[in-house]
Amino acid sequence: MVSPRYPRDLEQVVKFHGHFCGGILLGYRAVKVALERLGTRRAEDEEVVAVVENDSCAVDAVQVLAGCTFGKGNLIFRDYGKHVYTFALRPSGRAVRVSRKPGRHLTPEQVLSARVDELFWVDETTLKLPAPASIQESVTCERCGEPVMATRTRSRAGRTLCIPCASRGANREKRPPFRIPRHARHGAGA
Repeated sequence: MVSPRYPRDLEQVVKFHGHFCGGILLGYRAVKVALERLGTRRAEDEEVVAVVENDSCAVDAVQVLAGCTFGKGNLIFRDYGKHVYTFALRPSGRAVRVSRKPGRHLTPEQVLSARVDELFWVDETTLKLPAPASIQESVTCERCGEPVMATRTRSRAGRTLCIPCASRGANREKRPPFRIPRHARHGAGA
């Protein structure tokens, strides 16, 4: 438990996140103001889409309170390093962008009790939203043998490869181990 003076839904965020910190407080306040301005509640499915511009602790509040997750396809991450959170409604794209104002460091109590306009700029906007999530067919990468969504493959020299195998280390990440898929071992030219 965080503290008897904190709201119950904040305690749910802390439980999910694993500890209490300033980041989840910012996320908590950002989500609350956005959902209120949009006149909606936590997404049961994909009716609310969140675009987050950082990967901080605050994003856990987005997942818990707004119901936006990578698994449902309604959490979009843009690595801009900014405390900016945009929430949009499907299918209209009507959105609210909540961005942190610069300022002094605040105590947890101050973050919770501050007026919204002391913490954030809140702007109504419209977003062009991606299509709702869909289940894609998996195919086998012809280099590493691992299943990959067909829509995320690359063709190299007539072979179907996953992105890491097709990248040839361009981003300096280690590629998956080389494995010959079972069906290729027994086929012609294997």
